[in-house]
Amino acid sequence: LGIGSDLRAHFTPSSVNALEKAFSSLDVSMLNPIIVHSSSSNRAFNAILHRIDVGLVLDLEPLQPSDLAISTVAGALQSHRLAAKAISRLQALPAGDIDLLCDSVVEEVRALTGYDRVMAYKFHEDEHGEVLAEIRRSDLEPYLGLHYPATDIPQASRFLFMKNRVRLIYDCRAQPVRIIQDKELRQPLSLAGSTLRAPHSCHGQYMANMGTIASLVMAVVVNDNDEETGNRTQRLNPSPKMRRLWGLVVCHHTTPRVVPFALRSACEFLMQVFGLQLNMELELAAQMREKHILRTQTLLCDMLLRDAPIGIVSESPSIMDLVKCDGAALYYGNKLWLLGVTPTESQIKDLAEWLLDVHKDSTGLSTDSLADAGYPGAAAIGDAVCGMAAAKITSRDFLFWFRSHTAKEIKWGGARHDPHERDDGRKMHPRTSFKAFLEVVKRKSLPWEDMEMDAIHSLQLILRGSFQDIDDSDTKKTIHARLN
Repeated sequence: LGIGSDLRAHFTPSSVNALEKAFSSLDVSMLNPIIVHSSSSNRAFNAILHRIDVGLVLDLEPLQPSDLAISTVAGALQSHRLAAKAISRLQALPAGDIDLLCDSVVEEVRALTGYDRVMAYKFHEDEHGEVLAEIRRSDLEPYLGLHYPATDIPQASRFLFMKNRVRLIYDCRAQPVRIIQDKELRQPLSLAGSTLRAPHSCHGQYMANMGTIASLVMAVVVNDNDEETGNRTQRLNPSPKMRRLWGLVVCHHTTPRVVPFALRSACEFLMQVFGLQLNMELELAAQMREKHILRTQTLLCDMLLRDAPIGIVSESPSIMDLVKCDGAALYYGNKLWLLGVTPTESQIKDLAEWLLDVHKDSTGLSTDSLADAGYPGAAAIGDAVCGMAAAKITSRDFLFWFRSHTAKEIKWGGARHDPHERDDGRKMHPRTSFKAFLEVVKRKSLPWEDMEMDAIHSLQLILRGSFQDIDDSDTKKTIHARLN
């Protein structure tokens, strides 16, 4: 609860008093920053405090005379006023356009901080990242649209961004300073909550190779309610503790650059509001998809009630309209009815036999790659169909939905020359050349969202009820005739 004698000697008496007063506060972060002075040089520092399990950590940030004005209460208020104006402009944007929201936030951050380049960077499901928005100095190489391997920002770094949502590196070439630790503490300190912790030497080399000397990285955190994967149960019953790192707002500068604490704090406030607004946009998009699925489900159920199973493949909307797909098929009574882009009849029958043989205890299967799912005939089907969702409606009959390959060019940047290089065990690979690597991805379809699979399972249950009373051959012949 007090400052040890070995640490006390580093500060002037008035600074020691200010620190000890802060130590007694329940929430030391509310008092940041505290201006202290060195006992040896009388140099001014911002002391930025945060609690850890064994005590308090002080980040000491050198203050220049020009910084003293912004370090005052008035300076902090001015920084937050600028952030509040930026927030007002973000909130005035039309709803339903995430790209516009990202474009706007990078413009606002650059106006606040003055960095050469500001990017909005989103993490995908496989943890690789993509630059969605960028504003930069005109002579700099554009990074917009670049994809970065997941190894560029390892899982440990993501954890740190969740603990401390702002990270400043004023000069990647600077030598780290030593940590002064109370002699009574026998264990290493955790710097997860430290804004000014030194970068790993490999990350410093990585930045230098990019021609980036200084950076400011801010976390964009949203609700982890599967708003992008459509898990309806979690969206209706969100837990306040379920948060996830959606992405980052990353600032680069080609020369050393310091952003004062008050301005960093204002940017963090801006990121919190941006995260909330982004969360609303993601939830709105999920609600629109769910509304479409529920409307289609209602129409299909009405068809089933009026026309047995006939309408779901013969009328509009059909089962193809239930979820995003390129084709669909009803396999019933050893006969097939095809819609859109599908494998051949013999290939679908082979798929059904494979499901009955390999997944005999399952009521269905969904995959974005038949090859990855272990289907031996995937290569023969070709590029037209890659992903499949199948629902068993009787002991041997199925509904199928098919998706084609999402063939597209991905422009890779970041820590490797080639995203297919073997990992040598390190978490990061500083590159000496940053020429982008183009890869054509033709291995998978779009993944099946939880919301879509919920809709398929609901239709599956309804169809099972419809089919359970028509298993005799005469009724099947009638249905086949009507379907034809």
